[in-house]
Amino acid sequence: MKREKLVNFMAKIMEESGFKVYKNFKTSKYVVDIYGIIPTAIGDMSVVVACKNYDKKWKVGLDVLKEMEMVAKNLKASKIVIVTTSDYTKQALNYAAKKNIKLIDRAGIISLAEKFSKRLQAPEEEFHDEIESYTPKESAFNNAKRSLLSRKEPKTSIFKQSRILFQNLFFLVLLVVGISIGLTHLIETFIRLDERILGILKIFFSFILSYGITPIGEKEKMFILLRGTVVFFISLLILIIIILI
Repeated sequence: MKREKLVNFMAKIMEESGFKVYKNFKTSKYVVDIYGIIPTAIGDMSVVVACKNYDKKWKVGLDVLKEMEMVAKNLKASKIVIVTTSDYTKQALNYAAKKNIKLIDRAGIISLAEKFSKRLQAPEEEFHDEIESYTPKESAFNNAKRSLLSRKEPKTSIFKQSRILFQNLFFLVLLVVGISIGLTHLIETFIRLDERILGILKIFFSFILSYGITPIGEKEKMFILLRGTVVFFISLLILIIIILI
């Protein structure tokens, strides 16, 4: 996969997830492949992404991670993501785990292509052609399995529809607020509590639900955290208004 193709692919995924994306973003010292910003209730959260189209024989080393840390520090970014068509050295993997840096290798790219091919309105084969050397060959068993699964289309379509619903921010906020209020009223029927405690309970339930429900519609950990934060703070504002009223 060419670097430009890789950058455009990752940028499109981020845009679909609500980011404002800047490709080849220039700072005084660095040029960042992708600089993404997503608005939240507590302010903008930013992500810096490095795309490395290395041959599979070459692995991304610790130097790339440390360079991206400098970039993130310079831009005050909340998250660092590094994407490569190859793999990472053991040192880089260990360092990333300690520093909470998101690493995506060639297998991860294929996985992303499969997840987002329909959302990007582009055929999945287009991405597989670019990284065909990394794509495992399908066996006759896999083909037969896919054929059998295709007969269960009604169930799959219902699941997809419900998942799309959980990707809707407005729906998530309403769901979180509704369940939080409902649970609080349920507790109130059994235990008589002070209004302030009930208010705290509503906020507590909204916090748990915001991060608990979000993974249904989003699988990427980075986006789960961001979307969950947005849902929680919008729900929090609504609950505060309701409590004050």
